[in-house]
Formats: sequence, structure tokens, C-alpha cells
Amino acid sequence: MSEKEQAQREEQQRQQQADEARATSEGMAQSGEQAAESASEELTMEKELERLRAEVAELKDKYLRALSEQENIRRRLMREKDEAVKFASSDFARDMLNVCDNLSRAIESVPEERKDEHELLASLLEGVEMTLKEMLNIFERHHIKRIPAHGERFNPNVHEAMFEVEAGPEDAGKVVQVIQEGYTHHDRVLRPARVGVAKNSEGGRNGEEGRG
Repeated sequence: MSEKEQAQREEQQRQQQADEARATSEGMAQSGEQAAESASEELTMEKELERLRAEVAELKDKYLRALSEQENIRRRLMREKDEAVKFASSDFARDMLNVCDNLSRAIESVPEERKDEHELLASLLEGVEMTLKEMLNIFERHHIKRIPAHGERFNPNVHEAMFEVEAGPEDAGKVVQVIQEGYTHHDRVLRPARVGVAKNSEGGRNGEEGRG
């Protein structure tokens, strides 16, 4: 092999090595760019994932709040419906109290000592008493009850004071007379009992003497 051919061969080898080195460098640069692009894509995906997680959490919170609000509305409507059904007959019952009052007055209008003077009167009175009793039984079945009054401590929630009566300190503040019976319907006052209430007359006299 001549020196010229040897030189050409060496030149070709150098050129090949240079080409290989350049290709390797370009490959490494391309790999670096791909790695950078991949890292950038991963960062973008992570940010997008975080955004989606936050959005899902917000939507879940809104959904749970909406469910809770719907449940509260449903319960309120059910309660209002139950109360409407429960107290639907209150107005009718209040009107029927007048009938009950009239029956009681009719019975009380006949003196005890004259009830047996006339057979017809006794029979009529017995019928009125039975009617009143049946009416009270019907009231009871529909949760309409008399308000305890006579001898009870005055309660402004269920009693309406019409006048005061002087009494000893042991009876002060108690109901001593019932003018009109009061009734409740379930847990509501249908009509307060109209009553007379005892006041401490001794305290009043002592107070007047003390002032004199």
C-alpha cells in the first residue's frame, strides 16, 4: 500500500470517527431535549392533576352541601305537613268548645235539690249530661284535653286571670275559681282557662300597716 493510499485511508477513518462523534453528540443533545420535554410534560400533567383534584374536591363539597340542604328542606316540609295534619281540626274544635260550654251551663242551671222534682226534667238533664260526657270522650280521642285549673298554681301560659280574690298566704297565687274551662289540642293551647286567682290579703294589710 502506497503512502498516498495510507494517507487517504487514515483520512477516511478520521472522518468516520468525526461523523460518529458528531452523531453521538447530536443523539445526546436530542436525548437531553427529550428528557427536558418529558420533565416539562410531567410537571404540566402534575399541575393539571392537582387542578383536577381541587376541582373534584370543590364539586364534592358543593354536592354534599346541596344534599344536606335538600335533606333539611325535606325534613322541614315533612314537619310542616305533619303539623298541618295534626292541627287541621283546631279551628273546628275551638268552635265546638262553645257547644260544650252551653251543655255545661244547661246542667249547672238546674239546682241540685230540684233535679228530681220532675221526671221529664230529670230525663232531659240526664240526656244532656250523657251528651256532654260523650263530647268530652270524643275530645279526648282527638287529643283535646281540659286544662287543670281549680286549685292549681296560676300559669299565665294556660290560664287567663279575670279577677283576684283575697285569701291566706297558703292559697296566694292559686286558682280559686274557674269562669270558663280551658283546653289544649296536642301540645298547643286551644283556649286558656279563664280563672279567678287568690292574692295574699294578709300581706296586703301588713304592707298597708307598715306604710302607715
